[in-house]
Amino acid sequence: MELLSNLLRPEKLSEIIGQTHLIGEGKILSNMVKNKKIFSFILYGKPGTGKTSIASAIVKELGVQHRFLNATINNKKDFDIAIEEAKMNGEMILIVDEIHRMNKDKQDLLLPYIESGLILLIGLTTSNPYHTINPAIRSRVQIFELHELTMEDIVVGLKRGCTRLEGIEIDEETLEYIARLSSGDFRSALNLLEVSYYSTKEDKKVTIELVKEINSKPVFFHDKNEDGHYDVLSAFQKSIRGSDVDASLHYLARLIEAGDLDSIYRRMSVIAYEDIGLANPGMGPKVMAAIHASELVGLPEARIPLGVVVTEMALSPKSNSAYLAIDAALSDIHAGNMGNVPNHIKTTSTTYKYPHDYKNDWVAQEYLPENLKGKKYYHKKNNKYEENINKLFNEMKGGK
Repeated sequence: MELLSNLLRPEKLSEIIGQTHLIGEGKILSNMVKNKKIFSFILYGKPGTGKTSIASAIVKELGVQHRFLNATINNKKDFDIAIEEAKMNGEMILIVDEIHRMNKDKQDLLLPYIESGLILLIGLTTSNPYHTINPAIRSRVQIFELHELTMEDIVVGLKRGCTRLEGIEIDEETLEYIARLSSGDFRSALNLLEVSYYSTKEDKKVTIELVKEINSKPVFFHDKNEDGHYDVLSAFQKSIRGSDVDASLHYLARLIEAGDLDSIYRRMSVIAYEDIGLANPGMGPKVMAAIHASELVGLPEARIPLGVVVTEMALSPKSNSAYLAIDAALSDIHAGNMGNVPNHIKTTSTTYKYPHDYKNDWVAQEYLPENLKGKKYYHKKNNKYEENINKLFNEMKGGK
């Protein structure tokens, strides 16, 4: 018996749930299909947001030669076969799932054919391609991020699923409860609906009580009228920023209980550099070490390294000086305040003063463009680390 999630696999883009920033009247993916012209691109987003469904709908709607491969499961020979088929047909859309796991051999094999247009690549990944995809591949494709589905999106999809379950009885409240449990993963919601349906008695009535018997995970992800997922993440960051260790651990516990490790990792990484920054620069590597340990041991043990590092983050001194400094620099760039690189620090310069040839490895020399001369982006905060590095900096300059 085919799974409900497979039965509902969209045949065209208009059947996709959510992702209205990419799909719909006048939107980029819909326009590509309408114009029958596809370019290589990568879709990335959390599980259950529709990556495979979008790729499948595109090739079905276009009716073009295509092949599905998985970067982990399929070997180099499978990729060779796909290329030979593309050569025979003149073009092929190659859909590669888990593209972030594609090894160098496969990447080197595909690159010239992506470059020539013989292979049109649609990559699928849950990992941020700006961090995980080889730059050579990344420079040849467009990257589209899929948004997490809202509860309303998932309820719409569940109602479609109900049309495939003969005689099902389910009310709006139960549909919303299943949607909340899914934490934005539509496939997970469909699977829970299907299991619930086949767990009913003869009346085929699916209730919240029945769903709770199947999945007892507490509901921490609520709709926009309650304290939703992003509110919990916001409270998590603001509690650490505000140095409230108990509140920080409370919101960490809520996120752990919901099993949302990816959001915890991303938010901790941001906090380490945005809110703690130069007041305790060793926190960034500590956060990465805790993330690595958490990935290594998995839940429930992951709570231990996460709890340790979040406690230290909350108790740590705070500084946003570097965060404000880079934003100020970017603000100038966006406003067009750039100017030319000074001649004496250009690649071909013969007048550049090499700092290591001077006392304390420092020499007076202008580095900013002429129109930004004297510009200050960084302003130190009053914490021990920044006081110390600024003191050392002034000593290096001879007390100037």
